[in-house]
Amino acid sequence: MQLWVGLGNPGPQYAMHRHNIGFMALDAIAEVHGFGPTSKKFQGWLQEGRLGSDKILLLKPATFMNESGRSVGEALRFYKLGTDALTVFHDELDLAPFRVKVKTGGGTAGHNGLRSIDRHLGPDFRRVRIGIGHPGHKDRVTGHVLGNYAKSEIEPLSDLLGAIAAEAPLLAAGDDARFMNDVALRLGE
Repeated sequence: MQLWVGLGNPGPQYAMHRHNIGFMALDAIAEVHGFGPTSKKFQGWLQEGRLGSDKILLLKPATFMNESGRSVGEALRFYKLGTDALTVFHDELDLAPFRVKVKTGGGTAGHNGLRSIDRHLGPDFRRVRIGIGHPGHKDRVTGHVLGNYAKSEIEPLSDLLGAIAAEAPLLAAGDDARFMNDVALRLGE
């Protein structure tokens, strides 16, 4: 069993923010792979499903970004899972828009959701870093991260989410390199 967490902020006013790409990725995976209904658990929204032979729990914390670790820690403890079973989907300023990289461990790069999870569980969990690009100057970061995707970005965003969902079984199987490669191929990179 694996726990996949999408980072975002709860509420319709945040739905299309770049910071909510983790929520969007989980929604796409759930839809494409026919996950079960959403239930309110662990201070968030939980869906269960399968990718290949692997049982996957999708969790979207409802705690706001800077308290995500509370929700994630509660779910891991309930299912008696270690951080080796945890994958976190999140926005990444240091990656070009619509690029995807997977890594295990590392720093938080100022990301409040990652910082919260690290504080509760330590740094040794897998991250699916979804590029949102850097606005060019640190004074514009907050507005960029908490800004909605532009109309011109909706089609590439949809393609990206579709590619992540389509290749999700590779992540479930632990083939991170092939996942990244096949997502890039689907996006014509």
